[in-house]
Amino acid sequence: MNYLAHIYLSGEDNFIKIGNFMADAVKGKHYEQYPVGIQIGIKLHRFIDTYTDAHEIYRKSKHRLHQKFGHYSGVIMDIVYDHFLAKNWQQFSDIPLEQYADDFYNLLQKEYAILTPKTQNALPYMIKTNWLVCYQSLEGLELILFQMDYRTKNRVNMPAAIEEIQAFSSEIEHEFLAFFTALQHQTKLELDKLKNDFQYNS
Repeated sequence: MNYLAHIYLSGEDNFIKIGNFMADAVKGKHYEQYPVGIQIGIKLHRFIDTYTDAHEIYRKSKHRLHQKFGHYSGVIMDIVYDHFLAKNWQQFSDIPLEQYADDFYNLLQKEYAILTPKTQNALPYMIKTNWLVCYQSLEGLELILFQMDYRTKNRVNMPAAIEEIQAFSSEIEHEFLAFFTALQHQTKLELDKLKNDFQYNS
């Protein structure tokens, strides 16, 4: 899963959202230097990634891209799954995606000092392109894939995956919706466990 899903699956606690969002920039046990809420968010992010990578539905979706994109098929599918979350946003939240995204950008700006340097550097571009809302359209999805391709030094031409995504759009969307229902349930259980382990009351 990519940014939008990680933020959404964090629930309502702001620090857990921030931790989950920036977790990829925090390696090993470096999460222990952060406040408890952010620690929980980072650990929750790692759980979501592990659960997703092992799930048969996600693996089925990713396999469609493997021949052309190899190792990067997972990177691409994470972004594609966020596209289908954004596209079906009204099924999951009563808050319009545009407002949800603005609220989160404002949160990151308010808590800027606690963000990792990598997250701080990415934030202006994220806000400028309205990354979280950009996921909704195929044009926006292609833009994000282009940006990710640039970050990986154009190794596999990620934007070319749009052709496969369009060809199998209905199948991947169906797979996403089935998978995300299971992911929501498991994430809620894990989040409750982490809060209990850390004796955290949000």
